[in-house]
Amino acid sequence: MNFNNVETVFRTLALQAGAKIMEIYEQPDFSVRLKDDTSPLTEADEAADAIICAGLRAAFPDIAVVTEEQTASHALHADRFFIVDPLDGTKEFVKRRGDFTVNIALVEGGVPVRGIVYAPAKGRMFYTSADGSAIEEQGPFSLDLAGQTRCLQMREPDQNALVVVASKSHRDQATDDYISQYAVADLRSAGSSLKFCLLAAGEADFYPRLGRTMEWDTAAGHAVLQAAGGEVLDFNTHAPLRYGKAGYENPFFIARHTDVTLVPPA
Repeated sequence: MNFNNVETVFRTLALQAGAKIMEIYEQPDFSVRLKDDTSPLTEADEAADAIICAGLRAAFPDIAVVTEEQTASHALHADRFFIVDPLDGTKEFVKRRGDFTVNIALVEGGVPVRGIVYAPAKGRMFYTSADGSAIEEQGPFSLDLAGQTRCLQMREPDQNALVVVASKSHRDQATDDYISQYAVADLRSAGSSLKFCLLAAGEADFYPRLGRTMEWDTAAGHAVLQAAGGEVLDFNTHAPLRYGKAGYENPFFIARHTDVTLVPPA
């Protein structure tokens, strides 16, 4: 696998999709409808999906593409595949809160080995470089030339003063009850896959998710966090979170620095 090519294609497609998303976001109005699972779908989701999937299939015709917005792709099963959430955080997009991201990942053998998370409204872009390290590129962004980057590495956590990040739109009492079992110095809210990237960037230590997610929600952020020294574990078993599961649905999970001591599930 040519990971230099993967990095270039991921970055280009994320920027192209992000530009289209922002074009729609800045309109005075845009259409929103509900999918079968009652989650919102906008024209920005569909436009970004078309850009990313066409680009991946043109650059890597032999690799399967699984994407949230194409139901037929959810029946695909492969050891190596791309997985895409063209607009993660659609609720944040609809509410014009800015915490939405473009997510593209490459999964091999159940592990997300490369990924990109681009938050166009916030001007932040995180990805795995060709050599497998985690980086954040500084804006403004150009399609033709990558800008200055900084290498990401999780900070050493203080078990007695953890910084925890939780969902902005999906936090519930069960999550709050679980977090309350830890010594928390700061609890931050963030939307979409940005939560993984805050950990990777050393801005938080711990992210528990006690709610439904799909693999396309987590794979890109997981890849970035893993490259920065973190891990994502099944909430109940504490086994590493795997990808390519039937239906592409995740169990509850915990993203953390490996030195954060976990409380056993109740």
